[in-house]
Amino acid sequence: MISTTNDQNSRAPHGDADEAHDVVVVGAGAAGLNAALLLGRARRKVAVIDAGEPRNAPASHMHGFLSRDGLPPAALLDIGRAEIARYGVRLIHGRVEQIDHGYYVRMAGGVVLKARRVLIATGLRDELPDIPGVRERWGKDLLHCPYCHAYEVRDQPLAVLGTHPGAVHQALLLRQWSDDVIFFPHTLDLTAQDRERLAACGLRLVEGEIKQLVVDGDRLRGVELVEGRAVPRAAAFLFPRPVAHDELLTHLGCDTDGNGWITTDRTGRTSVAGVWAAGNVVDPRAQVVAAAGMGSTAAFAINTDLLDEDMDRAVEQRRHAIAATR
Repeated sequence: MISTTNDQNSRAPHGDADEAHDVVVVGAGAAGLNAALLLGRARRKVAVIDAGEPRNAPASHMHGFLSRDGLPPAALLDIGRAEIARYGVRLIHGRVEQIDHGYYVRMAGGVVLKARRVLIATGLRDELPDIPGVRERWGKDLLHCPYCHAYEVRDQPLAVLGTHPGAVHQALLLRQWSDDVIFFPHTLDLTAQDRERLAACGLRLVEGEIKQLVVDGDRLRGVELVEGRAVPRAAAFLFPRPVAHDELLTHLGCDTDGNGWITTDRTGRTSVAGVWAAGNVVDPRAQVVAAAGMGSTAAFAINTDLLDEDMDRAVEQRRHAIAATR
């Protein structure tokens, strides 16, 4: 496990570190930017490092975010970057390779930043099944979150691809938006209870392994089975396997749960002192608005933690000053 002491005299293990920051935020999605916004307004010295690979880049719009419903994801990030710049937050394009002793944040290329506290908001990636057409249509008319995208395809013929156990719940949920939902079990082994619930909700099952998505004119037209039959559909939903970008956290030795996800308290504090995590890197279910809230909560906690440290240092210095005059 990597040592995470706050010793200000620790030497940078790789290259020369620049002037210390109060907080280095890794990841400039909704969680990282919202944390940086609050910390910047608290007049903390903050740097945000981002590699420019947002998870929701394929999506044309995001939904469920009060006052931002329907906004393109890239536009939200543009707004956020402009807002944090007003408060002197430093935004750095780059990739963090490792976080070492005393919170030395080492980037690809050799740049090293010193931090008193670190917030990891690196998100996750969606692992997609190897079915022809899936990657090409992802975020267009092959969708994931019903709460994010089902309203836009309401009352249309929908498909749910059984590539993940979570697809059953996804299919049941989608009945709220369409009366015409077909579930393709694909290679998923449905239980008797799964089949009973799907039937009770009026979902049709089409058995057989999926060969490919049928695409024509840059639009999804249907789902083709290995046997040769093609079932017309206007849009499809797929439950991807979420894979957290948590290498920095695991390298630091942060505790994980039984499923391998990094555990935090309600503020995002990890088991390693001085290290917080927020957003999809610790919660795959967090929508953009929830991730932003997690960033805000972490920022409050980090600033309070820094304040406690500042006060402890100030009290100690005052005691030494008083003792020196006696």
